[in-house]
Amino acid sequence: MTVWDALVGQGPAVETLSRAVAGDMSHAWLLTGPPGSGRSNAAIAFAAALQCEQGGCGTCHSCHTALLGSHPDISITRTELLSIGVKGMRELVLRAALRPAGNRWQVMIIEDADRLTEQAGDALLKALEEPPPRTVWVLCAPGVEDVLPTIRSRTRLVVLATPSVEDVTDFLVERVGVPREKAAYAARASQGHIGRAKALATDEATLARRRAVVQMPGQLTSPQACLVAAENLVKAATEEAKALTESTDAREKDELDRMYGVVERGRRPREYAPALRELTDAQKTRSKRRVLDVVDRGLMDLVSVYRDTLTLQLGTGTDLVNDEIRGDLQALARRTSPESNLGRIDAIFAAREQMLEFNVPPLLALESMMIGLGVGTRHDA
Repeated sequence: MTVWDALVGQGPAVETLSRAVAGDMSHAWLLTGPPGSGRSNAAIAFAAALQCEQGGCGTCHSCHTALLGSHPDISITRTELLSIGVKGMRELVLRAALRPAGNRWQVMIIEDADRLTEQAGDALLKALEEPPPRTVWVLCAPGVEDVLPTIRSRTRLVVLATPSVEDVTDFLVERVGVPREKAAYAARASQGHIGRAKALATDEATLARRRAVVQMPGQLTSPQACLVAAENLVKAATEEAKALTESTDAREKDELDRMYGVVERGRRPREYAPALRELTDAQKTRSKRRVLDVVDRGLMDLVSVYRDTLTLQLGTGTDLVNDEIRGDLQALARRTSPESNLGRIDAIFAAREQMLEFNVPPLLALESMMIGLGVGTRHDA
């Protein structure tokens, strides 16, 4: 099994990166693709192949440490915050100027290049303009438009595709050991998002949350019901985000206490208070991003319901994402019009933009959105 085998449905991208490993090399790469397409996995596989004497065999020490994230010449920058700041980027640029510890490449992976602040982007740009001879930058972003033009013009683009339902199903069956029927459902419901498909296939809580979300459109029959739906979505997202970050927050606090001797000496030095404040602020920002990420997944699930409803109304014959609730979709199709459902999809994306781009509080944005999604609203007039 090679390092490329974990990349589901990405034949053209694998071919391009394999050619680069064989000699068609560039000093900077930009890997783009929709959420769940495997940008980060592709970057790590590429880094492993660059360190491998056999171009990514998947079994040697270099491949093993690269895939585990412990290879000394591979640096992976990822953030759970809303952005990557200039301080961290300057430190990364300094590290990139060093010679690799081994005899091959120093690979600098930035998983969230779309989250670079303007100043961080300027710091990275200088490194791309004058790259060290054995350093390779690999940037990941949803699309080329998410990266500053000055940066993307100095990188080589590789576009990843959304894996097909069949490819994701086979991956879950063969690599995760999920029964085929359950794997097919997870692949369809995830809409090609590998990580989400694995979660839906293996975690009952994730599955239950999604089922609750896709039931919402048929329940939005009054203003009160719409407000309750918005509150429930935010509550579920907050609880999930808390579950994801609680243990990490506690561990970071314990590490800070030990670093400043709070545990051993039982008192707090003067430097402790600002360090604790900085940590608390970072944790709050991380929690906010997690909540937004979970809400965003819910919004995409809602979009899938209205797209399925349109499919039934227009008779396109396209496979339904939510075929398990076909009866509910048919009922929704009878009570609404194609034009109104296009308006509902627009309302969902408008709410998404308000939260992600304009920092509108999730509950406020979702309450307004749910009112617009309600059956019997002006959309259906």
